Amino acid sequence: MSKDLNLCQFIGRLGDAPEIRYSSDGKAVATLSLACGDDYKDKQGNKVEQTNWIRIVAFGRLAEIMGEYLTKGSQIHVSGKQVTRKWQDQNGNDKYTTEIVADQMQMLGGQQGSTSGAGAGSNVSQSNTATNSPATRSAGNSSEPPVNDFDDGSDIPS
Repeated sequence: MSKDLNLCQFIGRLGDAPEIRYSSDGKAVATLSLACGDDYKDKQGNKVEQTNWIRIVAFGRLAEIMGEYLTKGSQIHVSGKQVTRKWQDQNGNDKYTTEIVADQMQMLGGQQGSTSGAGAGSNVSQSNTATNSPATRSAGNSSEPPVNDFDDGSDIPS
């Protein structure tokens, strides 16, 4: 049986500084929103610009590096896998969150209005074992409830 490919790559700018938290076992967890711009022509031939917001999460040393060197407006290339988590809101309704679990990040060119200690083109990788780290999110900073265990979707039938 062969495995399927789940690989996502994005180049964009951070909408805000990464949010860093720590799991119950002390591992860093970074969440960030990446703005990826695109444009197309509408039916009248007018150029329309569109921004897609990508939710990124990283674990371990990669998360620490993101927290240390990235700021709002930082341009990065990030790759990882897409996952969808299921959780319940306060009323017991099922909710879903789709995000990219980053395993590589490269800081690119300039930053808007900011300079950082890391040089442009710095490349950082994370081993896949970190993607299974449990993450605890603070309920006060997110509309989602705390997550005590990261679900990598491994229970999906093949």
